Amino acid sequence: MSLDSLPDRSAWRALSAHAGSMKTRHLRDIFHADPDRGTRLRLEAVGWYFDYSKNLVTDETLALLLQLARESGVAERRDAMFAGEHINVSEDRAVLHVALRMPEDTPLEVDGVDVVADVHRVLARMSAFAEAVRSGEWRGHTGKPIRNVVNVGIGGSDLGPVMAYEALRHFAQRELTFRFVSNVDATDFVEAVRDLDPEETLFIISSKTFGTLETLTNATSARAWIVDHLVDERAVAKHFVAVSTNAEKVAAFGIDVTNMFEFWDWVGGRYSMESAIGLSTMIAIGPENFTAMLQGFHAMDEHFKSAPLEENLPVLLGLLALWNHDFLGYPTVGVMPYDQYLHRLPAYLQQLTMESNGKHVTLDGQHVTYDTGPVYWGEPGTNGQHSFYQLIHQGTTKVPVDFIAFAKSLNPLGEHHDILISNVFAQAEALAFGKTEGELRAEGASEAVIPHRVMEGNRPSNVLLTKELSPYVLGSLVALYEHSVFVQGTVWGIDSFDQWGVELGKQLSVKIIPELTCDATPELDHDSSTNTLITHYRSLKQTGPDHDHR
Repeated sequence: MSLDSLPDRSAWRALSAHAGSMKTRHLRDIFHADPDRGTRLRLEAVGWYFDYSKNLVTDETLALLLQLARESGVAERRDAMFAGEHINVSEDRAVLHVALRMPEDTPLEVDGVDVVADVHRVLARMSAFAEAVRSGEWRGHTGKPIRNVVNVGIGGSDLGPVMAYEALRHFAQRELTFRFVSNVDATDFVEAVRDLDPEETLFIISSKTFGTLETLTNATSARAWIVDHLVDERAVAKHFVAVSTNAEKVAAFGIDVTNMFEFWDWVGGRYSMESAIGLSTMIAIGPENFTAMLQGFHAMDEHFKSAPLEENLPVLLGLLALWNHDFLGYPTVGVMPYDQYLHRLPAYLQQLTMESNGKHVTLDGQHVTYDTGPVYWGEPGTNGQHSFYQLIHQGTTKVPVDFIAFAKSLNPLGEHHDILISNVFAQAEALAFGKTEGELRAEGASEAVIPHRVMEGNRPSNVLLTKELSPYVLGSLVALYEHSVFVQGTVWGIDSFDQWGVELGKQLSVKIIPELTCDATPELDHDSSTNTLITHYRSLKQTGPDHDHR
């Protein structure tokens, strides 16, 4: 589809002019003029109640944003993705994470292959293996059942599984212990296995190419740990499985390829948690709950695919984020889940959003002239309220916030949950409306302290509310953010599905590794800073151990 450059689109120009007037308005006045706003600017879909009334928008803003989506071909590009077209242009690939959660009776042929049939073939193998581990049927080399599962991966091969495990821990088989190793820092591996019995430990090595340096370094250490303890190379076959596309390298590592669970190049790592990358999740919560999670993903997919843009939850979430970032100039987004089980969700969304949309060129390789990819960050409530909420309320940088909340707790205990959720509503209210000098005087505050206590408000937020956290709900929530990222990337005209920015540092590190040894050749050809750092590192390595830093 041929599109004008983004700044030339009529809706973009209109939004730029409109933003100037909106920046002079306050949510207090907007709500006063439209007291029913909170009942209008809301949407219910896929079990979620989405209140977006506390954004600095009017009906005109929303109409222009929807016009921008249409002018940018959001619906057409969405349909192309679902059809399996190669919308990842820099890698000439389809983008089909949506196929990972399609029902078995929904064939989708891409490049001559029914990808949904392939997905369900792998899901069936995953289910059989997960049940074997959960039941104790799968046994280690010495005949003991598996009690510990260690997922070894990095990026999407780690963040998805660990987030899902933590989010769904309530549904996990508690007799099993799960650990996740991603950092090439040896401490990550050593601490993960310190208290585990090798005879009862299974490693899942997750790497698409089976060549990622960090993952293979940790996998090699895991292999040595098993072999050293069990004193038999054959033990690898019973204590390792692989999630990969590279059977040759998996076999060379010593893993039986019959214990390799495949996925495909049309699945990006950060979109892969419901593929075989989620094997550890399936072992933890069981195939039935894993299927429920897939159904939640698919329900949001279907809503995104079929709902009109003005009633489309991912479209509205994405357009509001774009409005806040590009037109109001807010550089970050805070994601605050008010459920401790979701404490790893912000880290997961960091990769999903920033690896997808942290791009500086358009699909045709032209440098962008507008901002893309806001910074996403966050912490679970109420912890954040006692750390960084001070800046959110009174700092000079405005931070739009997504509050995620649940009407029921999975662990009801006294008044805990009502206190927790009262904070969601209170924080959203305080961010929007703040507290004025007049209100403080009416409360009897002293003139000396009033300037310090004024909260200017006018800080936007969304509230996403549903009944209860479950596998289905987690799937729908992740899919919501996936498609929100897609909407923003489509408007910006960038490729949300490649990640070339990850590669350069990796390539340079491969060159530097041999230069760090103490007997390395002294000739270095980096810049003066890097050369000096390498030289100083070598000298520090040559000194003896120093545990006393007094």
